[in-house]
Amino acid sequence: MELNPSHAIVKALKDKFGADAADSAAKDLVWLLYETALLTSGFTLDNPGSFSNRIHRLIKLGLSIDDDDEPEDDEEEDEECPNLEEEDDGGMEDVD
Repeated sequence: MELNPSHAIVKALKDKFGADAADSAAKDLVWLLYETALLTSGFTLDNPGSFSNRIHRLIKLGLSIDDDDEPEDDEEEDEECPNLEEEDDGGMEDVD
């Protein structure tokens, strides 16, 4: 992977780490930059769940949503989730 040190994103990340090296949002951004570079290059992610968790955390950060603002499991509406494993795949075949 090659980084352009004069790119605005790389400069901003460097400044963010210079201000606070323990900033978890900055670490998430670096990981997202790396993982999106992998995906763009045609590679697969070892752990796509951590990728999506990072995206969700950064969306919450961007929308100023605290984890305390989320409803607890018992406060949520009791909606039945569909069973996705038994759904028709639309005629698509699995490709290795």
